[in-house]
Amino acid sequence: MIGFLSIIAIGFFLGMRHATDPDHVIAVTTIVSRQNKISRAALTGIFWGIGHTLTILVVGAAIILFGLVIPARIGLSMEFSVALMLVALGTMNVVAFLRSARSVATLENGKSATHNHAHSHGDYIHTHPHGHAPESHPHEPASTPVARMDRLFGGLGFYRYLRPLMIGIVHGLAGSAAVALLVLATIRDPRWAVAYLLVFGVGTVAGMMLITMSIASAFNFFGRQHANFSARLGLASGLLSLVFGLVLVYQIGFASGLFSGHPLWTPH
Repeated sequence: MIGFLSIIAIGFFLGMRHATDPDHVIAVTTIVSRQNKISRAALTGIFWGIGHTLTILVVGAAIILFGLVIPARIGLSMEFSVALMLVALGTMNVVAFLRSARSVATLENGKSATHNHAHSHGDYIHTHPHGHAPESHPHEPASTPVARMDRLFGGLGFYRYLRPLMIGIVHGLAGSAAVALLVLATIRDPRWAVAYLLVFGVGTVAGMMLITMSIASAFNFFGRQHANFSARLGLASGLLSLVFGLVLVYQIGFASGLFSGHPLWTPH
């Protein structure tokens, strides 16, 4: 009994450590950089963890219970989806920063009185010089990325958390095989092995919640002291995500042979 409890405890803390993997942290940072509430950042981490756990449970249970063997090309494709997602998230943050920079240049050349602080349009938080008169604001509230999403999915109260949920699901694809194989080598009973995956997932949820809250706290603390801190850190996280994603694209697509006739894949 003590041995089993020890395994469960290890699973929980390994799940928390798993949340700190660089690709996980980079992905959620690109989302949290556009939020200014710690509670909302915590929910981002929770939903990311739920999505990650769902994939780990489904794929991992299939490997443990039914002996599913994942071909090398499919395994590489699952990891490649993470690379593409990091490129997309990074591109979104960089484009948002460049749009704000153009707005700054436009206002500095104008005559309207403006000021600079973080403000929101729905769930979209950003910083640029602006005035509160309609003609002095550099963009229409309805032209922000999240405003467009509001028009498409506004009827779904859950849609704000679909982004981290889907990102977590994609990340789970990349690591589910490795986790399941590790569990199989340690726990022979399939039922306890699946239970371990669930505990591992709970640890991942807790770890990512703490990470997103810490990131949001840093944004809030430094953002109050430096007006452009959030925008610049958002740009930095976007560039990091973009570069890291492109490196993964090369490693998975070419170095590991996803696009060749002889793919090589080792779950890790």
